[in-house]
Amino acid sequence: MKITSKDVRRVAELASLALRDDEVERMATDLNNIVTHIDKLNELNTDGVEPMAQVLFDAEDTATLREDRERPSLTNEEALANAAVSGSGYFKVPLVIER
Repeated sequence: MKITSKDVRRVAELASLALRDDEVERMATDLNNIVTHIDKLNELNTDGVEPMAQVLFDAEDTATLREDRERPSLTNEEALANAAVSGSGYFKVPLVIER
């Protein structure tokens, strides 16, 4: 699967990224190198290899990291206390989507 400059431009558009022509070409090259590496990994024989799950937490399947406890939630005023800008009981944030 060859990733083209057109593909990179489309993904950049969807992510609202403005890329220069040299960046588009570099991204296409980098992504093609990644796909080539993944294709090489897919050639490996993994028959008989046990699937891994949760490699960072050695415990029984039913174990949890902490006990779930019910506790009171924050009031609206407490939640907004450190907000840079708020109004009408909500956080106010800059406009990020203009389409």
